[in-house]
Amino acid sequence: MLWVLLSIKNATSRPSGTWFGAFTLFTYAFAFSYAYLNLETGTGALLLFGAVQLTMLGYGYCKGERMQGVAIAGLLLAIGGLVALLLPGTSAPALGSAGIMLLSGIAWAGYSLIGKQSNDPLASTAGNFLRAIPMMLLASIPFVQDFSIDLLGVLCAIASGTIASGVGYAIWYAAIRSLSSFRAATIQLSVPVLASLAGVLLLGEQLTVRLALTSLAVLGGIGLVLSDKRLANGAS
Repeated sequence: MLWVLLSIKNATSRPSGTWFGAFTLFTYAFAFSYAYLNLETGTGALLLFGAVQLTMLGYGYCKGERMQGVAIAGLLLAIGGLVALLLPGTSAPALGSAGIMLLSGIAWAGYSLIGKQSNDPLASTAGNFLRAIPMMLLASIPFVQDFSIDLLGVLCAIASGTIASGVGYAIWYAAIRSLSSFRAATIQLSVPVLASLAGVLLLGEQLTVRLALTSLAVLGGIGLVLSDKRLANGAS
């Protein structure tokens, strides 16, 4: 799919990317999938986004980015809303699975930060995905006895991998180039909220008071961070 889009965009374009970008992509995807074998959804999401936040905020701080006043309040509001959305009903995770999910979050943060240097988001994403294929195949060897293939599973994997992931990651690479690390980290807190709201709109799931209030907190907090013009280009 990415190769087709790349060809449509420019017939002379070729996948680019880097081996390090591919490695962070592979590490994120493999660790994410493996960790969720023994983690609850809410627990895994909190660990993942916590690791992403700490990594990207730490990177931004080392690069001279600073939050002040309204932006700090917005970040705390968004994080608080996310915790309130995901924490109820979760249990303490197994240490090993928790560590693997934290590794996944660090890898995704690294993959995102690499995208800030991309001159062609679509070509970079295509190249990273292609380079990650042999890594994923090698990592899958120990699990070959558990393989089970059916048509529905193949179709779901294609839809998820090519459309939701491939195209979605290319869009993220295009967006993150103009964002400071602090802003990029904060925006990603919206993902669980948007997924929950999509469940309400598309799957008929119930819109609870807790979902409504926590969604407002997360999205409102993100809005406060984005309103701080000093963070537009990573200014200190």
